[in-house]
Amino acid sequence: MQRSNHTVTEFILLGFTTDPGMQLGLFVVFLGVYSLTVVGNSTLIVLICNDSRLHTPMYFFIGNLSFLDLWYSSVYTPKILVTCISEDKSISFAGCLGQFFFSAGLAYSECYLLAAVAYDRYVAISKPLLYAQAMSIKLCALLVAVSYCGGFINSSIITKKTFSFNFCRENIIDDFFCDLLPLVELACGEKGGYKIMMYFLLASNVICPAVLILASYLFIITSVLRISSSQGRLKAFSTCSSHLTSVTLYYGSILYIYALPRSSYSFDMDKIVSTFYTVVFPMLNLMIYSLRNKDVKEALKKLLP
Repeated sequence: MQRSNHTVTEFILLGFTTDPGMQLGLFVVFLGVYSLTVVGNSTLIVLICNDSRLHTPMYFFIGNLSFLDLWYSSVYTPKILVTCISEDKSISFAGCLGQFFFSAGLAYSECYLLAAVAYDRYVAISKPLLYAQAMSIKLCALLVAVSYCGGFINSSIITKKTFSFNFCRENIIDDFFCDLLPLVELACGEKGGYKIMMYFLLASNVICPAVLILASYLFIITSVLRISSSQGRLKAFSTCSSHLTSVTLYYGSILYIYALPRSSYSFDMDKIVSTFYTVVFPMLNLMIYSLRNKDVKEALKKLLP
């Protein structure tokens, strides 16, 4: 453990296992998932930019979600891959701070973006004749900008507060990246005020967007029930299925980790759930929004020779 006047200069990431065989297997799995994430999300962004049929508010938001997922995965996975095949499991204090800042900022931004998509779906289903006018490119760009600004402003607050602690205990993080809860476990000093701030940020950045999403879907359900034909209702619901699946998976994993009572918390389970929403989810998001989407498939056929 390296310290200077009780100040940690680096952290050791324990990762998933110390078994060399399992580490190699995990390296292959994570490399495959990351490759699919990078290639798939990059391709989807190119399709949305190049195909005029995809120049709609919905695909504008999907393109931004793909960009965010690409960035989000890249914050974690390269370091995970290095940790899997290297004997050096350390990460510098500055590297840990940077990883924490970007991971929190992107996680919060995704919560806001998912709420923006829910609002877009509400307008599309409830006010179809006014959809193009209501969801102007200016409004869409504003919603995306506010999502990123809100996410990274709040990330700056929690990053500054977290790394102002004196890490006077061990510098070993029982995780594969610099996450909030393992870092708080290593910190010394009074944490009452910090926990209040942490749960306030959880409420404002996760719970509030979730409430907005639920409200949007309540209005959507009300509008859909007014549609006379069953085929029309089914078609309306189908336009929301991808987003609803994405919201359920993302919010479910985040709330499981950060809203779980401390008495029920397990670092081993945290690693599994964290792996899902940091590494696997960006790849699943791609599949959710593209594989079942007829417009995207047609745009891909047009792009390929």
